[in-house]
Amino acid sequence: MDFDLPMPILVVDDYGTMVRIIRNLLKQIGFENVDDANDGSAALAKMQSKQYGLIISDWNMEPMTGYDLLREVRASPALSKTPFIMITAESKTENVIAAKKAGVSNYIVKPFNAATLKTKMEAVFEVAG
Repeated sequence: MDFDLPMPILVVDDYGTMVRIIRNLLKQIGFENVDDANDGSAALAKMQSKQYGLIISDWNMEPMTGYDLLREVRASPALSKTPFIMITAESKTENVIAAKKAGVSNYIVKPFNAATLKTKMEAVFEVAG
């Protein structure tokens, strides 16, 4: 499937190296319009002023986790339809179930590569499209 490559993507992670890795993976797929935030509250602030086509967020962040961010996004009428991919180092079943119940679009366990990210994104946009 063809992606909307100019689509703005928001990467949310409190670990700068991970932000750079995800940015590079997105670039390999063809996405250049990538913003980042270092926690959920910073991400929400960015979402107030810009419409994103996709949010890719780490689960474990302080002070606002990716899970809390997901719940805020899904609770907001303006943001609730935004595709949301959760990234985590832990593949605990209860986390996956909690994220699914909260409305996550897809879930990626670290480490991952561009092919995995692309596959997960394709799955999200086939469902959404």
